[in-house]
Amino acid sequence: MTVLPAELFPDDDPLRFAEYIDLLKSLIREPCVVGAEHAFFRVLQRELEERGAKVTWYEGLLVAQGDAPQSCMFSSHIDRHGLICTGPNEFQFAAFVAGQMTDLLGKSVSEELMLTLANRFDNTPVIAYEPWSGAYRGRGIINNAYICENRNNLIFEVERLEHVVAGTPVGFLDRLKIENGLLSGQLDNILTAAALVHLFSLGYQGTAFFTAEEESGGSWRYLLEWFRRFGGSTNELYVVDTSPYKTREEADKQQVVLRNRDEFAEFNVPTTQNLAHVCEQLGISYGFKDHYIEKMNRDNRGTDKTPMSLGRTELGRITDKSNGLVHGTTLQIPTTGYHTMNETASIDSTKAFIRLLIKLGNAEI
Repeated sequence: MTVLPAELFPDDDPLRFAEYIDLLKSLIREPCVVGAEHAFFRVLQRELEERGAKVTWYEGLLVAQGDAPQSCMFSSHIDRHGLICTGPNEFQFAAFVAGQMTDLLGKSVSEELMLTLANRFDNTPVIAYEPWSGAYRGRGIINNAYICENRNNLIFEVERLEHVVAGTPVGFLDRLKIENGLLSGQLDNILTAAALVHLFSLGYQGTAFFTAEEESGGSWRYLLEWFRRFGGSTNELYVVDTSPYKTREEADKQQVVLRNRDEFAEFNVPTTQNLAHVCEQLGISYGFKDHYIEKMNRDNRGTDKTPMSLGRTELGRITDKSNGLVHGTTLQIPTTGYHTMNETASIDSTKAFIRLLIKLGNAEI
């Protein structure tokens, strides 16, 4: 492991980036399988309250607020991919179960995706935990994955977790790796969730939402329910996340990623334009993901390559379903190795992202 040069973590760093890295190292080791996030909410509650935030739990949602909760609103999903025990030594991909993606309900997952996932996590160490308390239930390693033809679903077998009962979540055992100016691990979406927690250490007094079940497409429902109960007539929201690129070269063309829209909806134009303006003020380079995808599709026109989707984001879903109650834009960190145990983001991009959070949230540092 390469030791980072001291200049990356100076004692007078206004971002207190070394503190952020310590927090990220701690949080990434805590499993948070989609559909079984309660235990991780407990961990977040402790970290947030230690930083002075008022924390309130709702179904599928944890809300942290400072003394000026209406001043700014950020949202980050906290669920990560993992497995769920569905029978004796039988584990299924948790996002498929939480999202009810099986042929039994007419919403089957493609064979191509199942084969990709089966190969992606071969020999990956995992940890089983009790979904409410987070109590440890054992460690194991994925030793086989196959498609069950009768159910048209992907089944994993895990060595040393034969004792685990149905309903037990199993997370991928992870540790943050730092090398050559890059952070890597299962970063989606602990990378930006940790940044929102850290923001309260830097004086943030607004609101931060931490949502469950984003990876199975359900997080927007919990968020919209909160806004219908407690929001104003219109509510500006910044949704933060990671954004995948195929190569490090493509990812490094911008420090942060913005979007005008996704597959579901167009984002709020003034909010998006203001975010771009703040990037320019701070000297932070940015790219629009929708422009990037549209260019890729134009370049591939006339070939046998399948056109890329504009993507599905939490903000797009809530914009589409809220009838104007919630509007906003997204802010993302460019990464490679998306949805793997080696998703990678640059330290430079992560620092730029935190600088933008501070500026947007009027945090005092």
